Amino acid sequence: MTDANTIHPRGTMILRTLAMPADTNPNGDIFGGWIMAQMDIAGGIMAKEIATGRIVTVAVNGMKFIRPVRVGDVVCCYGEVVKVGKTSITLHLQVWIKPLWQSSDTALRWQVTEADFTYVAIDDNGNKCLLEIAADIHLPPAGAS
Repeated sequence: MTDANTIHPRGTMILRTLAMPADTNPNGDIFGGWIMAQMDIAGGIMAKEIATGRIVTVAVNGMKFIRPVRVGDVVCCYGEVVKVGKTSITLHLQVWIKPLWQSSDTALRWQVTEADFTYVAIDDNGNKCLLEIAADIHLPPAGAS
């Protein structure tokens, strides 16, 4: 496994929040479901910046929880476009943390989870429809990282 301090997040930071006591499980760690919800919020923001119409989450693939998150950790969600199809957008999302108690100049960050989230365009009746891309969006060529 790669040393967590030598690798960096992939993509653009979309969301940053603070892990709070209300989000813990009985062991005192942050619920995995809370982390997943933050990822879905971040992915929804990124997908909505690409699509002009209504979109919804349809799939989460390859969800990996790498290490626990603690109260007081700064939780950062990063995303990058994997694929834009005719009706859907797939994003690769990563969550990284930085303990709040660390000074910013010596801060170590750790990846805690990652997954691919797929969002689909829907019409007013909730049916899948063609994806409308925002005019000011420049997507990377297929296969580019």
